[in-house]
Amino acid sequence: MTTIDIDQYKIKNEPFYYAQHDEVAMYEAAYTCRIPVMVKGPTGCGKSRFIEYMAWKLDKPLITVACNEDMTASDLVGRYLLDANGTRWLDGPLTVAARIGAICYLDEIVEARQDTTVVIHPLTDHRRTLPLDKKGEQVTAHPDFQLVISYNPGYQSLMKDLKQSTKQRFSALDFDYPDSKTETTILQKEADISEDMADKLVKIAITARNLKGHGLDEGISTRLLVYAANLINNGIKPGPACRMALVRPITDDADIRDTLDHAIDAVFA
Repeated sequence: MTTIDIDQYKIKNEPFYYAQHDEVAMYEAAYTCRIPVMVKGPTGCGKSRFIEYMAWKLDKPLITVACNEDMTASDLVGRYLLDANGTRWLDGPLTVAARIGAICYLDEIVEARQDTTVVIHPLTDHRRTLPLDKKGEQVTAHPDFQLVISYNPGYQSLMKDLKQSTKQRFSALDFDYPDSKTETTILQKEADISEDMADKLVKIAITARNLKGHGLDEGISTRLLVYAANLINNGIKPGPACRMALVRPITDDADIRDTLDHAIDAVFA
């Protein structure tokens, strides 16, 4: 059996994460009990960064899978490959995580087909096993293994939502955009900008978030605010930087663009 280099999955440097509530302590307790965790929240609010931070803090390997509608069960658990010497089995990321005791993070789980996500069920209850039907093997999860999933409840629909049989296998943490003071502090640290500039960017974000459901599907994320700050730090004037990083990515509606452009002009007047 091929030896797996666990260090390649370790987070070497501390990711910056600013705790908003008691989510760090809650996650640590869930990990101690090896309870699967579901993190829910809007796009770009820090869900993935939080999981990276917790993997670093716990000193555990992290294997992240970006889920998509074309992902099959074989993409998760593994498949036989044909090479010059015949066929050989290649473990998928979920199997690797179960074998080495990693935190396996399935990002945006609702993007995957429901017939794919059912393969995680045996890993999320008392069995903690992963059947490899094609290989005729049943993998017993390493004692350190934990499964984490994330999704954006704002995109729920009848066609894109988790089954109750999946949801009720997880504990859950709700995430949202930080309050304005916290988000200003995050921007100062993450993008190395002044408090005044960070505060102005947050004001623009709040304006856009108030339009959610009134022409916008999603508001401006903290991630996009960091992009705007980075552009400003690289010599782009605040107005054009905000239009490029904050407005143009989230809408093509001319009226909404005009509204947000006017908000930018007002903030930086």
